[in-house]
Amino acid sequence: MKRKRYSEEQIIGILKQHEAGTPVKDLIRQAGVTEQTFYRWKSKFGGMEVSDAKKLRQLEEENRQLKTLVADLTLDNKILKDVNSKKW
Repeated sequence: MKRKRYSEEQIIGILKQHEAGTPVKDLIRQAGVTEQTFYRWKSKFGGMEVSDAKKLRQLEEENRQLKTLVADLTLDNKILKDVNSKKW
Protein backbone atom coordinates (compact mmCIF):
# COMPACT_ATOMS: atom_id res chain seq x y z
CA MET A 1 0.00 0.00 0.00
CA LYS A 2 1.39 3.37 -1.00
CA ARG A 3 1.98 5.68 1.91
CA LYS A 4 0.75 9.26 1.63
CA ARG A 5 1.99 12.09 3.78
CA TYR A 6 -0.54 14.70 4.74
CA SER A 7 0.40 18.30 5.46
CA GLU A 8 -0.64 19.93 8.69
CA GLU A 9 -3.25 21.92 6.78
CA GLN A 10 -4.81 18.76 5.36
CA ILE A 11 -4.80 17.04 8.75
CA ILE A 12 -6.48 20.01 10.40
CA GLY A 13 -9.07 20.04 7.61
CA ILE A 14 -9.86 16.39 8.25
CA LEU A 15 -10.15 17.04 12.00
CA LYS A 16 -12.46 20.02 11.36
CA GLN A 17 -14.73 17.75 9.33
CA HIS A 18 -14.90 15.44 12.35
CA GLU A 19 -15.78 18.37 14.60
CA ALA A 20 -18.55 19.27 12.14
CA GLY A 21 -20.10 15.87 12.70
CA THR A 22 -18.70 13.57 10.03
CA PRO A 23 -18.24 10.04 11.46
CA VAL A 24 -14.68 8.83 12.01
CA LYS A 25 -15.18 5.73 9.86
CA ASP A 26 -16.13 7.88 6.86
CA LEU A 27 -13.18 10.21 7.36
CA ILE A 28 -10.59 7.48 7.66
CA ARG A 29 -11.99 5.75 4.59
CA GLN A 30 -11.83 8.99 2.56
CA ALA A 31 -8.32 9.85 3.78
CA GLY A 32 -7.05 6.29 3.48
CA VAL A 33 -5.60 6.16 6.99
CA THR A 34 -6.11 3.92 9.98
CA GLU A 35 -8.19 4.78 12.98
CA GLN A 36 -5.03 4.83 15.08
CA THR A 37 -3.50 7.47 12.77
CA PHE A 38 -6.64 9.58 13.00
CA TYR A 39 -6.61 9.59 16.79
CA ARG A 40 -2.85 10.31 16.83
CA TRP A 41 -3.53 13.34 14.63
CA LYS A 42 -6.37 14.33 16.91
CA SER A 43 -4.14 14.21 20.00
CA LYS A 44 -1.43 16.27 18.29
CA PHE A 45 -3.45 18.73 16.21
CA GLY A 46 -6.88 18.71 17.87
CA GLY A 47 -8.27 22.21 18.38
CA MET A 48 -5.52 23.87 16.35
CA GLU A 49 -5.78 26.29 13.49
CA VAL A 50 -3.45 26.16 10.50
CA SER A 51 -1.41 29.09 11.85
CA ASP A 52 -0.96 27.25 15.16
CA ALA A 53 0.34 24.18 13.34
CA LYS A 54 2.85 26.29 11.42
CA LYS A 55 4.05 27.85 14.69
CA LEU A 56 4.35 24.38 16.23
CA ARG A 57 6.44 23.14 13.31
CA GLN A 58 8.66 26.24 13.54
CA LEU A 59 9.13 25.77 17.30
CA GLU A 60 9.97 22.08 16.85
CA GLU A 61 12.63 23.00 14.26
CA GLU A 62 14.08 25.68 16.54
CA ASN A 63 14.12 23.22 19.44
CA ARG A 64 15.98 20.67 17.30
CA GLN A 65 18.59 23.27 16.36
CA LEU A 66 19.04 24.33 19.98
CA LYS A 67 19.48 20.74 21.13
CA THR A 68 22.17 20.24 18.49
CA LEU A 69 23.91 23.43 19.58
CA VAL A 70 23.88 22.39 23.24
CA ALA A 71 25.25 18.96 22.36
CA ASP A 72 28.09 20.50 20.34
CA LEU A 73 28.98 22.97 23.08
CA THR A 74 28.91 20.26 25.73
CA LEU A 75 31.25 18.12 23.64
CA ASP A 76 33.62 21.06 23.11
CA ASN A 77 33.59 21.79 26.84
CA LYS A 78 34.38 18.17 27.69
CA ILE A 79 37.27 18.09 25.21
CA LEU A 80 38.73 21.29 26.65
CA LYS A 81 38.49 19.93 30.19
CA ASP A 82 40.21 16.70 29.15
CA VAL A 83 43.03 18.59 27.45
CA ASN A 84 43.41 20.97 30.39
CA SER A 85 43.52 18.17 32.96
CA LYS A 86 46.48 16.36 31.36
CA LYS A 87 49.89 17.02 32.83
CA TRP A 88 52.50 18.02 30.29
